[in-house]
Parts: sequence; C-alpha cells; structure tokens
Amino acid sequence: MNPGLITVSYIASAILFILSLGGLSRQDTARRGNFYGAAGMAIAILATVLGTGISQWLLIPAIVVGGGVGWMLAVRVEMTQMPELVAVLHSFVGLAATLVGYASFLDPNAHYVGAEHTIHELEIYIGVFIGAVTFTGSIIAFGKLRGMISGKPLTLPMRHWLNLFGILVTIYLGSVFLSSEGSAGLPALLIMTGIALLLGIHLVMAIGGADMPVVVSMLNSYSGWAAAATGFMLSNDLLIVTGALVGSSGAILSYIMCRAMNRSFISVILGGFGTGSGTSSAAAVEGEAVSISAEETAQSLMDAKEVIIVPGYGMAVAQAQGVISEITKRLRAKGVTVRFAIHPVAGRLPGHMNVLLAEAKVPYDIVLEMDEINEDFPETDTVLVVGANDIVNPSAQEDPGSPIAGMPVLEVWKAKTVVVFKRSMATGYAGVENPLFFKENTRMLFGDAKKSVDAILSHIPA
Repeated sequence: MNPGLITVSYIASAILFILSLGGLSRQDTARRGNFYGAAGMAIAILATVLGTGISQWLLIPAIVVGGGVGWMLAVRVEMTQMPELVAVLHSFVGLAATLVGYASFLDPNAHYVGAEHTIHELEIYIGVFIGAVTFTGSIIAFGKLRGMISGKPLTLPMRHWLNLFGILVTIYLGSVFLSSEGSAGLPALLIMTGIALLLGIHLVMAIGGADMPVVVSMLNSYSGWAAAATGFMLSNDLLIVTGALVGSSGAILSYIMCRAMNRSFISVILGGFGTGSGTSSAAAVEGEAVSISAEETAQSLMDAKEVIIVPGYGMAVAQAQGVISEITKRLRAKGVTVRFAIHPVAGRLPGHMNVLLAEAKVPYDIVLEMDEINEDFPETDTVLVVGANDIVNPSAQEDPGSPIAGMPVLEVWKAKTVVVFKRSMATGYAGVENPLFFKENTRMLFGDAKKSVDAILSHIPA
C-alpha cells in the first residue's frame, strides 16, 4: 500500500476519533460519536493490515478471532456488566503494550545507534511499565466490580513506603537497562515488569469501593498512555495520537469525577476510602425510618406537579429502567413534569445511568446533570431515589466528621417528599450511614426495585 495513502488513512482515523470524543460528550450525539469511533478504527485496522510487511495470512485470522470475541461480548454482556467489561478491555491494552515492548526489545531486525537507541530503549521501558501496571490494576478492578474481590481497601503496613520503594527500584533498574548492551538488559526489564505487576495489584487493592468509578476512568487513562508508548515503539503515528487522546481524556474525566466526590486525584491513588464497614450506626442517627407502599407512592406521583427521579446502581442491578421509563410516560401524559437527576459518579462507570436511561428510551432533554438540577429540589413535590445511596447522603453537608464531608451530592432531602427504594437499611458502597432515611419527609419503599416499580406502574392508569 502506498505510504502516502497510509498516512492519509491515519489522518482520517485520527479526525474520526476526535469527532467520536466530541459526539460521546452528549447523550443526543453519542450514537453518532460511537459510529465515528468504529469507522475510524475500521480504517486504521485496514490501513495497518495493508501497509505492514507482515503476511496478511497471519494477521487476518487474528482479526477474525478478535472481532468474533468482541462481537460476542457486545451482544451477550448486559448493561449492568459494562463496568467490569470496560475494566477487562483496559487490561487487554495493558497486556498488549507489555508484549509489544518485549517484542520490540527482542526484535533481531531493530538496529538503533546512539541517541536513537537510547530513546527507543526508554520507550520500551516506559511502555512495559505502564502496560504492566494497567494490566494487573484492571484485573483487580474487574474483580472488585464483579464482586469476586472485596470492595474494602487493602491497607498494608507502610504501604506508601512499599510503593515508593518499588518506584525507586524501577528507576534504578531503568538506568541499568538503558546502560546495557544487546540482550544484557533483559533481566532488568523482567524484574521491573514483576514490580510493575505487583504495583498495579497493590495500587487498586488499596482503593475502596466508593472510588471505583474514578478507578475505571483512571485505568482508561493509563491504557491510553500505554497505547501511546506502543505507538512510539512501533513508530506508528496513529497509535501515538489515539493513545494521547484516550490518555488525556481519561485524565480529564478522572479529575472531573474527583471534583464531584470532593477528592483529590492523589488521595484516590493512595486509596483508603470506602471500607464498606460504615462509620456510624443507625442508632446514632436521630429519627425513625417510615415505610410506604407502592400504591401510596403511585398516588404521591399522580398528585405531584414536579417529580425528580434519581437513579443509582440499584436500578441497574434490578434492570428497572424500562418500567421507570413507562412510569415517566404515563405521568407526563397526565401533565406531571418529570425529570431525572444524574450524579457524576452514580453507578460503577462514568455515564452509566445516562446509558441505561437512553437504552430505556427516556427523552434526553429531561435527563439533567447534578449542577443543572440541584437548585430545583426545594420546588419539587416528590423525589424517587431508585437504588442510589451515597450520592444523596446529607452527611456530606451536615456532618464535618463524615468520610464524604464536602462531597457534592444531590440535595433530595429539600423536596416535599422523598421516596427511597431500598432492599434494607444497609449502607451504600462507601459504607457510610445515610441520615436521609430517617428524615421526616422521607419514606422507605422496601423490596426489589424492579418489583417495586412494577407495582407502582400497576397503580398509574395508562
């Protein structure tokens, strides 16, 4: 394939990737953004296959197998499983970067001299390090999101010193690796890889469940930088551009989510938040939880003029978004104003709730972010909190000693009536007791969220 045509193809792919990011920033353009990304990747793969010196008979079977696996996952994975799927995909990128690094180092056809050799070796070392950390970190994140690993942070004695020691040893091994000739640097590269794998495990194990949405975004950024490092190793401009786009956008998203949780990025990396054990007991909270029936909830919704629904991970687990969408249609048909309030870290993945509501065909214009709707709660008649907990916890504003003190939350307790869907009085993912359940204007609708919304729907005439 003509080198000029390959360059043009890479430029077109890069433009499509940028358009994809722009499209994915809004619900109403997300489908188009997804199409741009897929088209850009298709062009990139085609140009790479036709433009490399490798036999296409070796590449095409790998593409067919990989594409088949990806297709099966996309069809079979439910929306509630998307966070762990994303974590697994990040691990693939990290593993690929690590393997490419070793392949580049052991390539017998690579002949670099002087400064060019040093730069190439540095690219390999950094790429393998980032890739290894991303690989094991993503595997641990998958285990925590899947429930296979406890969401409690692993706080080893002197854990920060252990991380610092690992980084210092990595830097020392880097100097040994860069000063070695030929394959003499392989032992240093292998030892560094082992340390990086352990660092990835320890860093994510030390992060509590409450910070997992930020961790997914952070690992997304890591995978981008790993891809960029791979691009430098392979002298592939498109990989460099794509990796930089993913890495920078992931870093920006992580920063935005940290602000939404009143947490610094460094504090998330250091971990320790989200023990799952709770910081206070129900006995320490004044008031008494009052239950409500599905029929009473339905009547409250029909009597209301303004209704706000706050979805959380419980809604995703119960797969209740379809019924909630139908409830919304019936209420709007009766003249009730219904809107949805989305917290930046609702669910287990950035934008998780938005995707679920879009899947259920909830109109985009009534799905609002926290900053757009928080001031409207005092004028709201009824608020439904469906499977959310920590993001509606008034302790963030009322209890300076709370672990989530200062975290921006949806101020649902300011509404006239709040109905909270819960299976029990257990704490949320952050393990922090929620005084909202005991406020005078709060009513608890206990049970499975799907069964509860089904019962509410049955009492709202079509």
